[in-house]
Amino acid sequence: METDGITIPENRTTVVPAADGGGLARLSSTDFAITSITLQTLPHLRDYLPDLPALRNPIDGSRFYRPCPGFYVGPADVVLRHILFDLSGDYPPSPNRQILAYHRAGPRQSICFDPAVVRAAVVTCGGLCPGMNTVIRELVVGLWDLYGVRQIYGIRDGYRGFYSTEPLPLEPRVVHNWHKRGGTVLATSRGGFDLDKIVGAIEAREFNQVYIIGGDGTMRGAANIFQEVKRRKLNVSVVGIPKTVDNDIGIIDRSFGFQTAVEMAQQAINAAHVEAESAVNGIGLVKLMGRSTGHIALHATLSSRDVDCCLIPENDFYLEGKGGLFEFLDQRLRQNGHAVLVVAEGAGQDLIPRTHKEERDPSGNPVFLDVGPWLKSELKRWWERDHPGELFTVKYIDPTYMIRAVPANATDNLYCTLLAHSAIHGVMAGHTGFVCGPINGNYAYIPVEEVAEAGNVVDTQDHKWAWVRSVTNQPDFVKKD
Repeated sequence: METDGITIPENRTTVVPAADGGGLARLSSTDFAITSITLQTLPHLRDYLPDLPALRNPIDGSRFYRPCPGFYVGPADVVLRHILFDLSGDYPPSPNRQILAYHRAGPRQSICFDPAVVRAAVVTCGGLCPGMNTVIRELVVGLWDLYGVRQIYGIRDGYRGFYSTEPLPLEPRVVHNWHKRGGTVLATSRGGFDLDKIVGAIEAREFNQVYIIGGDGTMRGAANIFQEVKRRKLNVSVVGIPKTVDNDIGIIDRSFGFQTAVEMAQQAINAAHVEAESAVNGIGLVKLMGRSTGHIALHATLSSRDVDCCLIPENDFYLEGKGGLFEFLDQRLRQNGHAVLVVAEGAGQDLIPRTHKEERDPSGNPVFLDVGPWLKSELKRWWERDHPGELFTVKYIDPTYMIRAVPANATDNLYCTLLAHSAIHGVMAGHTGFVCGPINGNYAYIPVEEVAEAGNVVDTQDHKWAWVRSVTNQPDFVKKD
């Protein structure tokens, strides 16, 4: 079994830039010492089923691979959580001067599941995202071709499908062209999470591998399913494959579908720019996805170079007065004759008048007020008040469902394949209660509870947000007393 708490010897020398800026200075380990690398616990079925057999990995005889020394991933192969350190400050930046690490993803030399008795279930939950069908396809093809699994089922309609619909048998011929389609062929839904019914259905249908594709709420559900399966001591491995078009899942480098979403957002921004540039005092207003994080808006702004102002949930803004949005747009219109404004859907929620009690969707998420039409109305009201009689045009574009409903691009398709294969290798080896994803470019297994609790918001103090402001020259929206 793989164990935790791997410790490495203290560095005897650490190389850092010299204080005078010339050459390198060599400092002893007493100056900068790494106490240990703390390997995060990766749950395994043997934690509560100690008598599980160790079986030969069928990849040994696969026509797709020729395993050689170093091919299989071992218990000492880890991926570091942090790879950038400021040696002049608190080093390393984690408690007790320890660096966090996770088990590296990949095939293990021995497995715990006999492919002949594997019954795998695949489910998609939450909103749509480019690449969902690719993940499903690659899970089916990977299980079938790499490990010889023949009993694979799709769970339709999200979590509620475990107990309300019949599973859909899947094989490579069925999913052959799914990666070319947007959405999810299995269908999805929000809500419907009934832990007792879900785990009861898993047990009744004799599923022993469960692949759950979804966002942060779905991962919290996966964590609960894992804990209940563990409590019942079922020989069932549970894995989460993180999905969110907003890229708001933490720890991993990015979510699949995000790059496709940014690419599609470019088309909306380009259209807004053309419309604004073709009008007298024209403003192109684009609302992009991003309930609690502004990653799509930020990356689309950096990629476009046609955006004059980017508004995201992490950075408050205001409309009136010195340093406000109206003053900035007035200056831009006088200089250029047009402007393009990008706003994430979660921005400005505290500015929009709320006429009724806050609503929540079936997953428990707050229903956001629609910032796009509100901002369009406010822009028109401002212009009519301050520039009566002058021509003014606002072209509003909301590409939300176009962005999330398209097939994945080439980069995301490759990413989805690697995620699916990483999940399969971990599950076949007997690991459970984990999420697979890239950390600093290397695929790792992360305890599902960590991913369920971790968020990924835009850090408005880092270089990326500074790049946005340098590209747009927008104000910081900090009110001066």
